[in-house]
Amino acid sequence: MIHRERLVALGWDPNWSQAFEPYKGEENIPARIAREEKELYLVYSEQGEFSAEVTGKFRHEARLRSDFPVVGDWVAVQPLLGEERAMIHALLPRRTKFSRKVAWVHTEEQVIAANVDTVFLMTGLDQNFNLRRIERYLVLACESGARPIIVLNKADLCPDVCERVAAVRGIAFDVPVHPISAMEGQGLEALAPYLVPFKTIALLGSSGVGKSTLINTLLGEERQDVGAVREGDGRGRHITSRRELIPLPSKTLLIDNPGMREIQMWGDEEGLSGAFEDIAVLASHCRYRDCQHESEQGCAVREALETGALDQGRFKSYLKLQRELRFLALRQGQKHRLAEKAKGKMIARWQKEFKKIKHKGEYA
Repeated sequence: MIHRERLVALGWDPNWSQAFEPYKGEENIPARIAREEKELYLVYSEQGEFSAEVTGKFRHEARLRSDFPVVGDWVAVQPLLGEERAMIHALLPRRTKFSRKVAWVHTEEQVIAANVDTVFLMTGLDQNFNLRRIERYLVLACESGARPIIVLNKADLCPDVCERVAAVRGIAFDVPVHPISAMEGQGLEALAPYLVPFKTIALLGSSGVGKSTLINTLLGEERQDVGAVREGDGRGRHITSRRELIPLPSKTLLIDNPGMREIQMWGDEEGLSGAFEDIAVLASHCRYRDCQHESEQGCAVREALETGALDQGRFKSYLKLQRELRFLALRQGQKHRLAEKAKGKMIARWQKEFKKIKHKGEYA
């Protein structure tokens, strides 16, 4: 019984039991990824914790970076007899995932956290405050499948909290917005309803917003290192260097993440419509279905801009994110076509070699 209680404490439920069915046998047990460092993992299971890595077969069959486990994933592992190590044989299908595009020029998905129920999108009310950055987070959150909650930290350092909260609610719509001070312990009661036992929360935000301070406050102990921020821009250096699954006293599971200085988009325009619902609603009232919101007659978006009902900065942000997502889709299409072309050349080469071998056999 205690083993099953361990799994439940990690977020296990009957649906996960069903997902694990194909991997039963061969001494496999379910485990959850608790920490990840360069494809070496710490996993929690009904038998305790293990240091783990993927099998050679898993590595061979994983075609993409996103096919590898990340913190929050459930996996099928086989403990090694007499050791505190295990081999990861399979990745259970993810329910939700928070992703971004990898840095630099590569068109590839980076999954940041998996099987998240709620995501705290955290920003500071000091120099870090940026509505456009919050909009980017909201687009990614809408793609993830997790419920977004906006947490505005450092309320004790902000002289106009009400004004900034109102500005965020103006772009967040039905997404809850909570101003807090993790350092002073103010406003934390507003987060209590989200700290549900056995549910998983991911904490996301840029460096210096106070994620580690909030975790320490929720834990009731100084577990995470806390660093100072620069006075000029309110940014801090990366104190948290790895992603980690942390059980809280409330029995909630919290995924901590290093601060993200760059938020490259990943997804499609469905997530954009979810984060910019006001613009999507306006666009549905345009005279032309394919309206570009430039100079067309009967454009509801342009009319809202002219009357001030729609903020110019928000619309520019929408257009910028739309361009990024469309360029991403173009790059993904090009990558797929190149992969198919390379696959075709490989098959043609195999067929040619096979014909040579067959021809030699006939005349041997």
